[in-house]
Amino acid sequence: MRVSVSWLREYVDLPDDLPTGDLEQALVDLGIEVESVVDLRESVTGQLVVGEVREIEELTGFKKPIRFCRVDVGAANGTGEPQEIVCGARNFAPGDRVVVILPGGVLPGGFAIGARKTYGHNSAGMICSAKELGLGDDHSGIIVLGPDVTAKPGDDARPVVGLDDVVFDLEITPDRGYALSLRGLARELSHAFEVPLRDPALAPAPAGTETPAYPVEVRDTVGCDRFTARLVRGVDPTAPTPSWMAQRLVTAGIRSISLPVDITNYVMLELGQPMHAFDADRIAGPLVVRRAEAGEKLTTLDGVKRVLTADDMVICDDTGPISLAAVMGGETSEVVTGATTTVLFEAAHWDPAMVGRTARRHKLFSEAAKRWERGVDPAVALVALERAVGLLTEHGGGTAGAEILDIDHVRPRTPISLPADLPTRRVGVEYPPARVVALLERVGCTVAQGADRLSEDPGAAGVASGVGVVLSVTPPTWRPDLTDPADLVEEVVRLDGYDKVPSVLPTAPAGRGLTPRQRRRRAVADSLAERGYVAVLAHPFVSPELADQLGLPADDRRRPAVRLANPLSEEEPLLRTTLLGPLLGVLKRNLGRGLRDLALSEIGAVFHPRVGAGSPPAMGVDRRPTDEEFAAADAVVPAQPVHVAVVLSGDLDPAGWWGPGRPAGWADAIEAARDVLAAAGIPDERVEVRAAEYAPWHPGRCAELRVDGSVVGHAGELHPVVVAALELPRRTSAMEVNLDALPPTPVTSAPTVSGFPPALIDVALVVDDSVPAEQVRRALEAGAGELLEDVRLFDVYSGAQLGEGRRSLAYKLTFRAPDRTLTVEEAVAARDAAVAVAAERVGATLRGA
Repeated sequence: MRVSVSWLREYVDLPDDLPTGDLEQALVDLGIEVESVVDLRESVTGQLVVGEVREIEELTGFKKPIRFCRVDVGAANGTGEPQEIVCGARNFAPGDRVVVILPGGVLPGGFAIGARKTYGHNSAGMICSAKELGLGDDHSGIIVLGPDVTAKPGDDARPVVGLDDVVFDLEITPDRGYALSLRGLARELSHAFEVPLRDPALAPAPAGTETPAYPVEVRDTVGCDRFTARLVRGVDPTAPTPSWMAQRLVTAGIRSISLPVDITNYVMLELGQPMHAFDADRIAGPLVVRRAEAGEKLTTLDGVKRVLTADDMVICDDTGPISLAAVMGGETSEVVTGATTTVLFEAAHWDPAMVGRTARRHKLFSEAAKRWERGVDPAVALVALERAVGLLTEHGGGTAGAEILDIDHVRPRTPISLPADLPTRRVGVEYPPARVVALLERVGCTVAQGADRLSEDPGAAGVASGVGVVLSVTPPTWRPDLTDPADLVEEVVRLDGYDKVPSVLPTAPAGRGLTPRQRRRRAVADSLAERGYVAVLAHPFVSPELADQLGLPADDRRRPAVRLANPLSEEEPLLRTTLLGPLLGVLKRNLGRGLRDLALSEIGAVFHPRVGAGSPPAMGVDRRPTDEEFAAADAVVPAQPVHVAVVLSGDLDPAGWWGPGRPAGWADAIEAARDVLAAAGIPDERVEVRAAEYAPWHPGRCAELRVDGSVVGHAGELHPVVVAALELPRRTSAMEVNLDALPPTPVTSAPTVSGFPPALIDVALVVDDSVPAEQVRRALEAGAGELLEDVRLFDVYSGAQLGEGRRSLAYKLTFRAPDRTLTVEEAVAARDAAVAVAAERVGATLRGA
């Protein structure tokens, strides 16, 4: 939110000599983040003057419209003659007064202005837009001064456009909606500097009348618990927005549109009450405030035709929805510049949760919706209505109707019981009860003595310290965030000063370093990085259609997903049950950006709901939950095992002048899984790789990985259907392993390193092609005995000479003795023993024998 200091001073008596830095520090101390401070007095240097357009010559023959203007700048240019300026804007005419920067001036961003020849004419200076002056983002046209501006050509334009001010850009946290208004900020600063506040919400406003200003029916008093409205007839449709109001709106980052609309935005900034202006002559019949019917359509003011859901609130007339309540109005009832003469102002109070969901569903994050979802004061509606009507009749003429509609179903605030010593106990700083009461009353709370007060004298120690004293605190209507004793404690600490809370760090107990789980996770991450996998962090949110895209069968919705109550996106409301869905999305995004050879990895949690676990117990913030409550809550929390996954696409080994590249395949995914298990400390002899069928992998190119007989993951090539559904390259491969399913890392002894030479023997065994190579390798290991140091598969062959359904597996056997050089006879004997066991277990025969 952008706010000018001069506007703030209208509501709070800030010291005249207050340095900008002190004001910034005060806002920070109050918990309001200051994004930036712009001293507009220093943003433009040189001559910035008011000019009056005398002549305009339209230049033709160029790609865009260009105008050659002669502008009267008085004596500012030293000659008194009109200044010649080339300009591309179209929103001004002869006789208009504009803002001109003369040669030698410098605009924000260091943009220097000079005299030069352009489009065949001399141009000395620039006619400025709001964006060029740093006053806002509107660059659609230059600033045209209103008739209420009394400045003459040649006068300094800085006071006219607000460049004699200081603007703060503030980031308001979601729980501080009241600070999204000048009223709220002024109240906060009055606390900080202990100066008087002139609350604009205390202005007198007439109450609702028996006869409504317009017939309205509110059918959902939960979604809309207050609705006020008032008519203004006979408005001058051509009346311009006064320059001071347009200037403040531009400074706040809001574009000036028309007088009635600008008034609603101005009141929203001033009081924090979003409003809407209807053209009453374009409304057909009574208004109805209700939930939308699923499938209803509404074209909003931004020109987008929107399909509504049953959770949206709408304002309807006889033709159907004419406004998406609290978010954006509709085209059919909008105020039309130059045509609207009867304005119906509406100021209502809407359910924040409903507004937040509607804004996210339709991706309409308007200024009004931003305030509604953070909480708006329901008591200020009639004041805002009176303020808007007064501004419109003053600057646009017309007559305000005597009838005022006020449908009020707002519930009174519930008092909060607060032990007077709770702030002291929670924070560790002494807050006497009188100080606690004074600070809460400064916020606007009504504080009364509770029924649990100890019957002690006023000067007794118990009362003085607050022990046993309970306060009954009723928060003000503009603070919907105050709902619990902890919220009140936070207000006491904040207003008393965070700087008074000592920063004392607890003494860290002696530790043992990383836990085994942490060490395993880091070892796996390091291993994958060393092998060229790029670690990514994907969003854990997925769409309901993901199971179909991954080709999971109906019974494999074995992993029902956790649905979020308030998802960031309605398209992805579920938590992932596998890393592959989001990880493949990252792969697809990078492919779309032109990358082709990708090897990505991720380590993260997946989420498996506990079916039938019920709902967690309600736990407040007034006390520490009991062990039983913790256990009951933990029993509902989804299981969150940590998985590791990789995806591969394109070439694993790049191509170059040295030759063609090697494409990644299913074997590389399986090797990545083996690397993960090795890095996790699982000995190779406890790992078994078997052929398997498991979605979303190709049934003929999928392996399951077992540790001690238990399945811990799968790897291989993705199913062609999945690849097509996700628009991925052919042969895309992947691996996923459940790290939490792995047994603890065993204690291993250091290997004995022999200094004697090895004996290398190759064997080629013919087996049925249904026999996994892993089983053959294990059989060779079992038969070779203690002399076998290593066995490695280096060739696979199949052909007609071997027979149908047969293949040849060639292994390199490495034999070595720890205490001597092996003889040929010993190595051959060990090899024969290995082949014999392989023949016995898997039916292998020595190729060529």
